[in-house]
Amino acid sequence: MSYAEVGGLRIWYEEHGAGKPLVLLHGEYGSTEAFAPVRPALATRRRLIAVDLQGHGRTADVDRPLRYESMADDVAGLLRHLGLPRADVLGYSLGGGAALRTAIQHPDLVRRLVLVSTPFRRRGWYPETLAAMSAHDERVAQRMRGTPLHERYARVAPRPQDWQALWARGGELLRRDYDWSAEVAALPMPVLLVFADADEIPVSHAAEFFGLLGGGRRDAGGDGTGRPASRLAVLPGLTHYDVLTSPALPAAVLPFLTHPARAPG
Repeated sequence: MSYAEVGGLRIWYEEHGAGKPLVLLHGEYGSTEAFAPVRPALATRRRLIAVDLQGHGRTADVDRPLRYESMADDVAGLLRHLGLPRADVLGYSLGGGAALRTAIQHPDLVRRLVLVSTPFRRRGWYPETLAAMSAHDERVAQRMRGTPLHERYARVAPRPQDWQALWARGGELLRRDYDWSAEVAALPMPVLLVFADADEIPVSHAAEFFGLLGGGRRDAGGDGTGRPASRLAVLPGLTHYDVLTSPALPAAVLPFLTHPARAPG
């Protein structure tokens, strides 16, 4: 557990387990602690590198906007700081956006990519979810004081007084439009998409995402030779809020990371 100086950001990371490296990126207003329920299962097969993104957890904010693109550069910088030529990357929600941008901007560093509850365009979220995200600001942050989310932040943040500023920056990020469909279609590494069946993202968007990766186009055949390099998992009985803590998540992730897979064609 340590800090790394990366591009002007003092970024917190912690390591668990042994094996090939797997970077873990948490969701909005979260921290590395978000992975605690699934960390033991993942650490049986992987060297976990859990990261607190800009302004989150133990990583203090810096004087720059919060952007998926800059967080991706931070992840790439950390991998180079650690002397890792390649790693698997798993991101959830906000961290999924950062993970996806890492794969787009630094494809040479990402061996396999796992995206949990992550859309490839902003309009991939349900309209009511978009409306809620668009409302994030300092007033909402004030109302969130005293919640478990705030208590976790206050316990570990270098500057707990930045709570409201984090929500202001997070809201500004979440209001920005994006569509990465063309870049997704060009990804060179295998990708696992994981969604809850009652997620904040429609299953129809998950299917469209999978299609961009070459999935859902044909029968794989009896011998599986028509199977795409990427995979899609829709986990039953879960939501956006508990998919990250379910044992079903490592049960889907570990086979994808460890089984042989050809490069996307």
